[in-house]
Amino acid sequence: MYSVGELLRQWRHRRGLSQLDLAIAADVSARHVSLVETGKSRPSAEMVLRLADQLHVPLRDRNALLLAAGFAPRFPERALDDAGLSAAYDAVRRVLHAHLPYPALVFDRRWNILMTNPALDRFLAGVDPQLLTPPVNLVRLGLHPRGLAGLVVNLADVRALFRRRIGRQLATSPDPELTAIYEELLAPGPADPPGPRIESDVAIPMILRVDGRELRLFSTITTFGTPMDITLDEIAIESYYPADAASAAYFT
Repeated sequence: MYSVGELLRQWRHRRGLSQLDLAIAADVSARHVSLVETGKSRPSAEMVLRLADQLHVPLRDRNALLLAAGFAPRFPERALDDAGLSAAYDAVRRVLHAHLPYPALVFDRRWNILMTNPALDRFLAGVDPQLLTPPVNLVRLGLHPRGLAGLVVNLADVRALFRRRIGRQLATSPDPELTAIYEELLAPGPADPPGPRIESDVAIPMILRVDGRELRLFSTITTFGTPMDITLDEIAIESYYPADAASAAYFT
């Protein structure tokens, strides 16, 4: 069991900050940061949260810091459809619906899909039902041979994108379950079959071969700006857009 000082030092190292850097950002003395990290000073709950804020610590881990310092957690975790999150849940539903006729989905910190809009359904028709048993993992769904991998023309590009995104996520916020998914599906191994060379001055699209035609899609990520609930802090909405007129015509 780590002390609060040890946990703060770990987060500071992940962010590549010195004690002086953190002290300046949090408007405290470097000596105080040092005393907290070495356990010679017991920080208040407010000080723990101030340092955590400057270190961009996720809300789940801020609770862990508070517990390590002897304080009660401050941030609740509720299901997305909990009555207490009704306004946020309604906002997410509106975003998904407004994005029709194009696909959009919501996933959590471990890339488990929480919600989708109906435009995604047509792409799931040939997926192994076992991969669609909740919780459905977006990475596994996209890269598994019995998932969507058979539809993806530029699979190497898509795998590289997942590898970069999840690699960055794990570097800043380690998670054992996400690490297992990374090692299962994204760790270096046999090369993916070569796909077409993608030339684009906007974004590298994902190319799907569906119904005898190739669809080119790129995506954007939407997150909550100032969440105070762990669930909202950890979810993201991925919205897919057609990258050319032919792909747009398929949906419309």
